[in-house]
Amino acid sequence: MKKTSAYVLVLAFLGACTAKKEERQAEEPATTSTEVSLTPAQMEKALVSVGEIGYRRMNSSVKVNGVVHVPPQNMVSVGFPLGGYLRYTKLMPGMRVSKGEVIAEMEDPGLVQLQQDYLVTKARLGFLEKEYERQRELNAEKVNSDKTFQQVGSEFASSRIMLRGYAEKLRLVGIDPDRLTESRISRRVPLRSPINGYVSKVNVNIGRYVQPSEVLFELIDPDDIHAALSVFERDLPRVAVGQKVSVSFVDEPDREYEGRIILLNRNVDRDRVAVAHCHFVSRPKRLLPGMFLGARIHVTEESVPVVPEAAVVRSENREYVFTETGKGRFTMREVRTGVREDGMVEILEGRDSLTGRRIALGSAYALLGALKNTAEE
Repeated sequence: MKKTSAYVLVLAFLGACTAKKEERQAEEPATTSTEVSLTPAQMEKALVSVGEIGYRRMNSSVKVNGVVHVPPQNMVSVGFPLGGYLRYTKLMPGMRVSKGEVIAEMEDPGLVQLQQDYLVTKARLGFLEKEYERQRELNAEKVNSDKTFQQVGSEFASSRIMLRGYAEKLRLVGIDPDRLTESRISRRVPLRSPINGYVSKVNVNIGRYVQPSEVLFELIDPDDIHAALSVFERDLPRVAVGQKVSVSFVDEPDREYEGRIILLNRNVDRDRVAVAHCHFVSRPKRLLPGMFLGARIHVTEESVPVVPEAAVVRSENREYVFTETGKGRFTMREVRTGVREDGMVEILEGRDSLTGRRIALGSAYALLGALKNTAEE
């Protein structure tokens, strides 16, 4: 009998505790990790107002990242087609060069032999030309045989072909065959810059033997240096050739350079990114290939979903708004914002989950504070 009475007293005590806990929950906000509820008094005190997402025309932009890019036709690899020893150069990465400027000197016994073969063939061709004319006259008078005339003609033609081949090889290494004489034979030939630009790489040192396939220097022509912007697949429909772009660099984050899109690559890579090529209206002076940059692509004015700036909160590097799920009850939903204008902010991502819903148009940070306070409790 005593055990039964004790059991009844314990149940009564637990029931009283549960009742008190339910009363406190009725008076205070109930919350989960993303949900918060406020009493009418708390709503009035925090000045929380609700309404639906709006639409307005805004000069929106797409934020992208990219790098400084040089097209292949503006990057030149300088080599020496016949191979040889590097005897002179003063180039260092970053130095400017002018078209036609001597940037190195090459030396090799094969160069002497090439010049010698050209001059010998040229001298023999002069003799064969006169012999050919003489044999042609004798053949016309039937003094010599046709075989003799044909043989001289064949040697004459072969010598012309050989001379033409030697001349092209000389031009290949920068020697003008028309100015070559026996007194101008040299074991060294100059290597000249093919463009106006600056040196990107120096791959050799003086005294090294260079194979015909090796690259001695890499030069860059900065005339077509531009920005290559990485545009995500979701933003491609909003980007087009001719749109204005504002570009900023890591060392000058507060300064923007104006540009314009000249080409949009429609091929999307494995990261779901396409490349938009942008020319600068006024090109920065210290651009180097591969430099990182940030940019804003100014898309055409369009009607976009917007909410007041006070409706958006930022927490742990993410942005959120609060949607109404009942009287005084709100759920925090993640969004991504775009352009801000006249106190309104564009909703780029998460707009579908907001369509047809009522959201907290102001005092979003008050709701975030209440959410965190109740979570701590």
